[in-house]
Amino acid sequence: MTENFTTSQTGAPIPSDQHSLTTGPDGVTALHDRFLVEKLASFNRERVPERNPHAKGGGAFGRFVVTDDVSRFTKAAVFQPGAEVETLLRFSSVAGEQGSPDTWRDVRGFSLRFYTTEGNYDIVGNNTPVFFIRDAIKFPDFIHSQKRLGASGLRDADMQWDFWTLSPESAHQVTYVMGDRGLPRSWRHMNGYGSHTFSWMNEAGEKFWVQYHFKSRQGVEAMSSEEAEKLAGSDADYYRRDLFEAIERGENPVWDLFVQVMPYEEGKTYRFNPFDITKVWSHADYPLIKVGELTLDRNPENFFAEIEQAAFSPSNLVPGIGISPDKMLMGRVFAYPDAQRYRIGANYNQLPVNMPHAAEVRNYQHEGQMRYHFSSATTPVTAGNSVGGPAADQNRAGEVGWESDGELVRAAQTLRSEDGDFNQAGTLYREVFDDAARERFIETLVGQGSGITVPEVRERFFWYWGQVDAGLAARLRAGIAAGEKSDGAEAEPVGVGPAS
Repeated sequence: MTENFTTSQTGAPIPSDQHSLTTGPDGVTALHDRFLVEKLASFNRERVPERNPHAKGGGAFGRFVVTDDVSRFTKAAVFQPGAEVETLLRFSSVAGEQGSPDTWRDVRGFSLRFYTTEGNYDIVGNNTPVFFIRDAIKFPDFIHSQKRLGASGLRDADMQWDFWTLSPESAHQVTYVMGDRGLPRSWRHMNGYGSHTFSWMNEAGEKFWVQYHFKSRQGVEAMSSEEAEKLAGSDADYYRRDLFEAIERGENPVWDLFVQVMPYEEGKTYRFNPFDITKVWSHADYPLIKVGELTLDRNPENFFAEIEQAAFSPSNLVPGIGISPDKMLMGRVFAYPDAQRYRIGANYNQLPVNMPHAAEVRNYQHEGQMRYHFSSATTPVTAGNSVGGPAADQNRAGEVGWESDGELVRAAQTLRSEDGDFNQAGTLYREVFDDAARERFIETLVGQGSGITVPEVRERFFWYWGQVDAGLAARLRAGIAAGEKSDGAEAEPVGVGPAS
């Protein structure tokens, strides 16, 4: 008798894990071989629907330690002096599917979970401080433009640039992506940002607007287009491997968390709309304030259970932290948990990686697919009962809101005195990029423009970059006309093939 014997999912010993049940050695397979059927059925269901977008990624666990005092801005326990909490950080690409190469030119996701004493708090951001669009109603269209054509199943530069050039608000983010931020050296060598504006509230009830900046202690480094292309073919999992092996070696990556804090009333009059995710706040106006240190020091024991099934959402908030009138953020608060219910199931928060690790769950939600935790038979099942069940506590919840008395309308966000879709993109190109970065940026855009086949879209491409900088448009027009072969033409841009 074997001591360490294989069993079925219900614990029954399995007679063989090498041979199925057949009518003789060469006969037909018996359908009533329950062990074979269970094994194959389980295998068929090993994959949950992949994320759309951010399908390809990796991550690790760690800890966040508060080193500075920001209690004057928020009462959230996770950010109080000396607090230390467990964390989970998932990195990802936006456009590619599960098997896509890590080193395609793209935005990188930076999704962070704090397992706090007041519940899970998630910051779901990217390696850039801005985004392509400012209204969630355009998000499906944006993602479709980065994916595949219905007929050929191929990615398409015309579709991508048709969308971007018809959405001028994308210029700031596209400038980031076509620059060095689009090809980071590794996940360890990039910053992370909450991107959106969030709200904080302190113990006295004072409210503030805040933006998160995670600065990599490893430095922000990029790789060349040539190296990215080679790695796409030789090591498609380059970023995932780099993070895992670094932590295994004990080279634990660290990020310093800073915040920009804007007094609540100044949000009404600041020269940029502070809730427009396509804009950044001036550091001269709102300097970075240190909060703490994030360290990744533990790899997952099981990638599927702890990374693939991790379900992040900006709706996971804690007392003293809220959202803002950012139209993208308000849409994501609905869309993310809805996507996780589709992807993993109605009770996805009962999976160990998604359960709060330092707080209890008490509510009246019950049943549904894959229900695991349940209350005792004597526990009431309705809110508003007379037998001592849990009750809501508005003061403990610490919700942060804002006042609004406007009519319900469908309109763009309110413009401020210095708002403009191309202004900050031009500043990024002229004043933030150095000479070498500008040359790499131009080479990349020459490659992008060369892949556009629709004349109207190509002319709009030149117009788009001319709004960013007139000299830039002239350089692109000349470069494409001369048929220059550039490094950027060979790198994989935003999940689109080399020709674009």
